[in-house]
Amino acid sequence: MNAGARGDTIAAISTPLGPGGIGIVRISGPQALAVAQRLFRRKEGKAPLLSHRFYLGEIFHPADSRVLDEVLLVYMERPKTYTREDVVEIQCHSGVLVLQEILQAVLTCGARLAEPGEFTKRAFLNGRLDLTQAEAVIDLIQAKTRRSLDMANRQRSGRLSKEVRSAQEEILNLLTVLDAAIDFPDEDLPEISREEIGRLIQEAQRDLDELLGTYAEGKLYREGLAVVIVGRPNVGKSSLLNSLLKEERAIVTSIPGTTRDVIEETLSLAGIPLRLMDTAGLRPAQDAIEEEGVRRTRECLAQTDLVLWVVDGSESLQTEDLDILSQIRGKKTVVVVNKNDLPLAFPSEDLREKIPEAPLISISCLHRSGMEDLREALGRVVLEGKSESPSEVILSNLRHKQAIQEARDALTQALDGLAKGFPPECIALDLQDAQTALGEIVGSHTPDDILERIFNQFCIGK
Repeated sequence: MNAGARGDTIAAISTPLGPGGIGIVRISGPQALAVAQRLFRRKEGKAPLLSHRFYLGEIFHPADSRVLDEVLLVYMERPKTYTREDVVEIQCHSGVLVLQEILQAVLTCGARLAEPGEFTKRAFLNGRLDLTQAEAVIDLIQAKTRRSLDMANRQRSGRLSKEVRSAQEEILNLLTVLDAAIDFPDEDLPEISREEIGRLIQEAQRDLDELLGTYAEGKLYREGLAVVIVGRPNVGKSSLLNSLLKEERAIVTSIPGTTRDVIEETLSLAGIPLRLMDTAGLRPAQDAIEEEGVRRTRECLAQTDLVLWVVDGSESLQTEDLDILSQIRGKKTVVVVNKNDLPLAFPSEDLREKIPEAPLISISCLHRSGMEDLREALGRVVLEGKSESPSEVILSNLRHKQAIQEARDALTQALDGLAKGFPPECIALDLQDAQTALGEIVGSHTPDDILERIFNQFCIGK
C-alpha cells in the first residue's frame, strides 16, 4: 500500500543524540506543514512558508508556549522530497534534551513517532527508490572503508537495478513469445524454435552467472574479515594491535595476562574492513577471570577468517606456542615474529617448517619496524588475487545473491523442460518463477515480511 495513503504523518530525530553543531527533527506526511505551523514562530514576516526555503524562528511548546529553541525550519513540498511526501525539517542546536523536547512537541501537534527506517520505506513505497537503492542507504551509513562506500553509492545510483531489470527484460521478451503461442495457437504469428528458446535462456543464465561471480568479492568489501590476534601471554599481541591502528587502543604492560577480554577495532586494508581482535594469551589459566578470557579467545579463533599468530622472537619456542600452532592448523594464518630489535632465539627456518603455507613477517612493535611488510603481507593474503578495482556492478548482499540463484535455477529447470519436450506452458511457468525471483531484488515482487525485515535494519529517523 502507498505509504501516504494511510494519511498519517510521522516524525523522528534524524541526527545522532548528543552534543554537536546541529540536530534535526524530521516530519513527513500530509500534515507535516500543519504540524510545524502549530509550534513554529517566525522571527520576521507572516507570509506563507514557501517550499525549499529556510526560515529563522523559534519552536515553542503548544501546551504552555514555552520556547524550546531558536531554529531554522525548511518546508519541502511533495514530490521533490526524500519520501515524495510533504517534509519539514527543524534544524536546532544539538543536544539530547532539546531534541527530545522538540520531538515531543511535534508529536503533541499531531504526528506519530516513525518506525525504524520508515522515511526510507515511504521513499520506496512512493516510487522514489527501488529496494536495492533503499538497501544501499543502509550500506552507506554502515560503510567502514572508501571501497565499501563506493560500492554502496553505485548501488544507490541504480546500477544493480539496471542489470537486474535488463535480465528481467530478456526473460519477459521470451515469455511474451511463448504466451502468444499458447494463447493464440491458430493465429499466423512468428514461430520460434526450441533451439532458439534454449539459446536465449542460456544467454540470460550467463548474465546472471556474471553477477553471481562477483558476490565473494562484494561480500569481502562490504562485510570485511574477522582477524584474531593470538599468542601466548606477553608476546606483544596488544602492542601489535596498537601498532596496526597507530594509536594506543589496548593496555600494554610487562605483566603476562594483562589482556583479559577481547578488544575489537576496525582497520581498513586495501579497501577491506578488517575486524582486528586482540585476545587473552593462550595458556593454562591462572584464575577464573583469565579462564574466561581464554575461553573467549578460543571462541573467536573458531569463527575467525584470518589468524595473526604472534611469536616472541627473543625467546625459544615454548610448549604454549606449539599448542597454539596445533589449534590454528588449517586456518588462513600470518605468522608475526615480534621483537626483532633483540637477537633471534631460534632459526626462522624452524618456524617456517612448522607452518610453511603461512607468510612469516619479522617486526618490532616497540620500534614499530616491519609494519609495512606486515601490511603488505596481510593485503596479499586478504585479496588472494582479487582485483583492487571491483566491477561497476557487484553483488554484496546475500538476499540479492539468493534471489539471483533462484532465478538461475528456474532457468535451468526451463532448459531441462525444453530438453524433455515439455509443452510451452511448463516452460513459461519456469520463466515466470525466474521473473518473480528477480522482482524480489528490486521490490516489485517482495513479500511484506521481507520488507519489514529490511527496513527494521535502519535506525529511527532514516
